[in-house]
Amino acid sequence: MSERRSLFGIELDPLTMDQTVERCLAAVRDGRQLEIGVVNAAKLVNMRRDPRLAAAVTGCDLVLADGQAVVWAARVLRAPLPERVAGIDLFLRLLAEAETAGIPVYFLGARQEVLQEMLRRVAVRFPALKVAGHRDGYFADAEQESIAESIAESGAQLLFLGMTSPKKELFTAAHGARTGARVVHGVGGSFDILAGVTRRAPESWQRRGLEWLYRALQEPRRLGRRYLATNAAFVLMTARERFRLTPSIAPANRSH
Repeated sequence: MSERRSLFGIELDPLTMDQTVERCLAAVRDGRQLEIGVVNAAKLVNMRRDPRLAAAVTGCDLVLADGQAVVWAARVLRAPLPERVAGIDLFLRLLAEAETAGIPVYFLGARQEVLQEMLRRVAVRFPALKVAGHRDGYFADAEQESIAESIAESGAQLLFLGMTSPKKELFTAAHGARTGARVVHGVGGSFDILAGVTRRAPESWQRRGLEWLYRALQEPRRLGRRYLATNAAFVLMTARERFRLTPSIAPANRSH
């Protein structure tokens, strides 16, 4: 068991993608539940502003670095992580493993038409995948309990939540156990990407930590200002933390 790394007061698991996939498959084999939380720069900023979001993420069994900026900050703050474990990449790896092993999955999230298109494309890409059930992500808070129960009745072992923050984190915290799924993974906008509604940044942009910019260029009016604000806040958070960790060079007080 790898020792967790503390970043901005949040405990992260220093796992590679392969190690994370193995943890998920082990949870299915052993009948244990594994709730996965992922953090990027924007979410770490928002967790400072939203105690409910912070509690929901830190309460997960695994907390992973979804953003490249988080990996860089961890290095700067002397809490190195082996690599980025992007939520969408973990999602695709788990779908492939589920198809091979016959593990039933459930998809919860997105608009109905997006969900249907994603299901169509997933069926082409993973033809032997067992889809135990699916539902769009537009529901009232009062419906959450019955939705969790219907997921449990479906027999799904992997549950993917294609919802925005903090909705997916709060659903996981409140109802993850009730769903009966062995692995609960909030994948955010991944349903939109798999459905072809939004495009994912090329790998070269991902390596440079510029996925946020690629996304903002697709929806500049909605996302541009938000990303700039959260990124600036994240840089400031990192700088303050680095300064706090830097030992003082002032001479020790020798007075008696």
